[in-house]
Order: sequence, then C-alpha cells, then structure tokens
Amino acid sequence: MARLKALILAGDRGPEDPVSRAAGVTTKAFAEIGGKPMIDHVVAALRGVEEIGEIAVSIAPDAPPIPREARRLDSGPTPATSAAEGLAALGAPLLIATADHPLLTPAMIADFMKGARASGADAAAAASLKAVVEMAGNPARRTWLRFSDGWLSGCNLFYIANERGGGAIDFWLDIEADRKSPLRMAAKIGLTAPILYLLGRLSRKSAATRIGRLAGCRTEIVLLDHPNAAHDVDKPADLDFARSRLRPL
Repeated sequence: MARLKALILAGDRGPEDPVSRAAGVTTKAFAEIGGKPMIDHVVAALRGVEEIGEIAVSIAPDAPPIPREARRLDSGPTPATSAAEGLAALGAPLLIATADHPLLTPAMIADFMKGARASGADAAAAASLKAVVEMAGNPARRTWLRFSDGWLSGCNLFYIANERGGGAIDFWLDIEADRKSPLRMAAKIGLTAPILYLLGRLSRKSAATRIGRLAGCRTEIVLLDHPNAAHDVDKPADLDFARSRLRPL
C-alpha cells in the first residue's frame, strides 16, 4: 500500500489578511503562536503521525522559508487550484490540511484517517458537531453547516484515497469558479439540495452522496469528537484563542 502523503495549504491574502495584520507578519502561516510560527504546529502534528511520509506546503513563492522537513510547492490562485496542483505533484493517498490550524494534533489526524478508511470513501472531509466544537470555549463567531441530523463546522482536514477521489477536487474547482454566483452553484449541485438544506431537511449522508455522485466518486463526512478540531485561525479573535491554548512553556 502506498504511503500516505500530506499537503498543507498555506496560501492567503498576504499582509492584508486580518490575521497577518494582527500578528504583524506578511504571510498568515507565520503568525506567532506558542513561541513559533503557526505553520510549525501543523507540520509537527503531521510529523507525529507515523504513517505519513512526505509533507508538502503549498505557499506563495515570496513567502518566508517553511520548515526544513517539508517540500515547498508554489500555491495556486485559489485553495482549490492549490489542492489540485498538490494532488498532481504528490499523488494519492493524500491528506490535506491547512496552515491556519495550529491546534491540530496527531490524535485528530489518526481519528480522521480511521473514520475515512472505515467508510470506504474515495474522498472524505472532517467535521465536528456544534456541541463538540462549543466545548472548546472559543468566543469567536463561526460559520455553521445546518443539516437535519446536526449543525456542523468543518475541521480543515480532507482525504483523497485514490485516483477516483481526485474527482472531489475537480468538483471543488468547478464550484469555486462560480463562488460569486449562488444560482449557478445551485444549478450545478442540483436545485433540490439547496432547497432541502435551507429547510433543514438535508442530512449529512445525503449531502455527501449528492456531492459524490456529481464528483464521480464516493464521498463521506467524518465526525471528529475533538473540541479543538474545528478551530482554525480565520480572524484575530481566533488567533487570540489559539494563543491561549498554546502558550509557550
């Protein structure tokens, strides 16, 4: 079996990103948390998983140097293009994480991989239920996904098991191209799914099945029972929260 590889998406809006401004850095991934750059925490978490071999970071060409144990890839103009280019460079099986997830731990990754493989999915995404996420005590506002079987928040962890699973990234690219046109996005997904979602009648399983059908692969949402798993750093308030959890020794 091919050894698992990992890709860290580290593209951002440069010094105009609100987290970059709050941290006084030119690249968000290098905001200081717990005495070291945010991206170092992510690399350490991935390196703490024995089955992970190569680690690559997709980042702007003019960004500061990344940790030495990671391979550097130039980021694309969007997260989806960076993911597609990373998959092309590294191949499957591939774990995708983000550089703004300093609270990521090897235990979170291990639980996600266990659930993703048990599902038999070609592509999987991690999420946590609202009750679990709120246990962390982060006061920052966040976006919730409303499903009939619970409100979710994404955990910025994705798994591409095989070549078929790459269809999920192709679907992401297709949807991302219409991100400023909700009507076109709805038409691509199928009009009934957004309506069911708005009515609170779309389940996690149904959503994953619909996306998989469109992507030409089997997809799954894997729930993580880790309060910190869904807390990435999108806002200065998230930065404060992460720093409170990762104070230097």
